[in-house]
Amino acid sequence: MNMAFCAFRKSFKLFKWWVFLRPFSVMLIVVVMVGVLLLVQTKMKDFRHKNGVFVQFDVQEKVGMENLEPMKVQNGSSEAEILSTSVSPYHDWELFAANYEEMMKKLKIFVYPDAFMSNNSSIFSSIFLPHTDPFDPKLGNYFSEHMFKIALLGSAFVTKKPEEAHFYFMPFSINVMRNHPRVHSASAIKDFVAGYTDRVRSEFEFWNASGGADHFYVYCHSIGRDAASKHHELHHNSIQVTCSSSYFQRLYIAHKDIGLPQVWPRQHEEVLNPPDARYKLVFFAGRVQNSLARRDLLEQWKNDSSFDIFSGSSSFPYREGFRRSRYCLHVKGYEVNTARVSDAIQHGCVPVLISNYYDLPLANILDWSKFSVIVNERDIRHLKKILLSVPVRTYLNMYKNLGIVRRHFAWYSSPKTYDSFHMTVYQLWYRRGLHRVTW
Repeated sequence: MNMAFCAFRKSFKLFKWWVFLRPFSVMLIVVVMVGVLLLVQTKMKDFRHKNGVFVQFDVQEKVGMENLEPMKVQNGSSEAEILSTSVSPYHDWELFAANYEEMMKKLKIFVYPDAFMSNNSSIFSSIFLPHTDPFDPKLGNYFSEHMFKIALLGSAFVTKKPEEAHFYFMPFSINVMRNHPRVHSASAIKDFVAGYTDRVRSEFEFWNASGGADHFYVYCHSIGRDAASKHHELHHNSIQVTCSSSYFQRLYIAHKDIGLPQVWPRQHEEVLNPPDARYKLVFFAGRVQNSLARRDLLEQWKNDSSFDIFSGSSSFPYREGFRRSRYCLHVKGYEVNTARVSDAIQHGCVPVLISNYYDLPLANILDWSKFSVIVNERDIRHLKKILLSVPVRTYLNMYKNLGIVRRHFAWYSSPKTYDSFHMTVYQLWYRRGLHRVTW
């Protein structure tokens, strides 16, 4: 009996201790769980999303100057060189090359006759005719718009038989309209484009076969983004080929419209500086007006000695900034696009794209993560950490890939295979599966 009573007392004491310690055990479990969550959250701060892939930042492996081995990159790369690249800049080069060859044999484009009128036949003739001096430096940001028209009119893609055409080109120039004495205002440009579209629809039967879905127009001027706003079918059905390819713009439809590489006039190809000659981490020069992202960039990094950051013009030749830097920033200004992307590519400086909602040109062909770094605007404060965390081999692969893709971001007086003209035309070919009335 006494033994049973003693056993009961011991059990009762253990029970009291358990009741007493139970809240503390629960608290201990909670503390451990919170600690684990905080640890996970801390680790996740060292991740950033790049083109659908999470990349962990390892600040221990930096792209140091002493680790950058010399590398020579040529502008033209053979198919064997492309396929042998350890990290190809293409999603699927063989598939693209096969489709490209088919395009070269079959694609036909009908150009409305306004592009061939006499210079004196109308006060509006300059709006439709090709530019007489496309390499004029004054064209600047609108160079691609004019070069596309010149290249197309001189190409074998143009057909005089509209019934065999895959697409129909409406040859008006937004850039010329903007400087035309009778059509220079935003409202007048909208009215002119709507009126011209109605004339095309009434005078030719091609529009009604597809509701305008196989028609396209090209522009780089920012005011062009609203040019189609007064014509319902032109906006909803036709293809706009534009430098201002932004998901955020209400009149831009990503699966329908096409991003045009924005390129400044450039007569000669650049000889690339090797990686070991690039002693600056970052270069950027540009106006900060109308750009919160650029103001944040300047405020955060203007005093960092590894960054060449300038509000406005740089203190040295602009070209030199690209040649001596490893990374060159494209930061959203008034629009998502600037020619800095193609400038960086042409000079072998890895582009850092800080421009939310930018529908990158040729993204269905090129894997931009293999030759550029994409950073969300909200992560500008982490920019240096992001760039220093890029492994040396990754940087060298990106640098090498710039030498492969740079031909896609260049215009020539006489178009060359895989240049900006042919790559843009390929984007049309890619969209050729349209339903239309049989002629």
